Amino acid sequence: MDPRLPETDLVIFDCDGVLVDSEELSCRCLAEAMVQAGIAMSTGQALELFLGRSTAAVIEYAAAVGKPLPATFLPDLALQVRETFRSQLTPIAGVAAVLTELRLPSCVASSSDLARVRFSLELTGLAASFGPRLYTSQMVKHGKPAPDLFLHAAGAMGAEPRHTLVIEDSVSGVTAAKAAGMKVWGFVGGAHYRLADGSALLRQAGADRIFAAMTDFWMEG
Repeated sequence: MDPRLPETDLVIFDCDGVLVDSEELSCRCLAEAMVQAGIAMSTGQALELFLGRSTAAVIEYAAAVGKPLPATFLPDLALQVRETFRSQLTPIAGVAAVLTELRLPSCVASSSDLARVRFSLELTGLAASFGPRLYTSQMVKHGKPAPDLFLHAAGAMGAEPRHTLVIEDSVSGVTAAKAAGMKVWGFVGGAHYRLADGSALLRQAGADRIFAAMTDFWMEG
């Protein structure tokens, strides 16, 4: 137990925008790829449409606007994201200290694919904090905002949803955690929230607490 987190047996961290500052980078790559595929899109629009969601949502969106994506789209996008991450990805400031201080079981539950999550954590020096405790949307039928991924992660970790705390940065992630019957804190310290009021968005989605810096993780409020 950790007395600073009463009635909590497990902490689930989203990856992108919570552990690594990747959302703006990946959505910039996505917007550029969509434009090349004939779909007008800015980085801001990509963030608004796909923040916290899996690539299945991208495929569905393209089909809905009458521009089905070629089979090479996702592999090419993954390659571009990986190269961008290699040169620009950083961990969220202060998150390594939080992981070191945490006295509870923890895991990752991400909408990104497993290879990207592993790559991101290894690149930023956070992989050792989680080991094999990585769960992604590939492992469930329905990704965020459905509760499936968080329920799967909690089940694999042997924790009850009502004793699980989720750290999320997206509306879809907060919605998923609340639907799973979990407590959720909204984190708005990623670069993608520099020009957007993430606090209002996550609070409206149902976040139990909002914080903007990992140095405030242990503060009440």
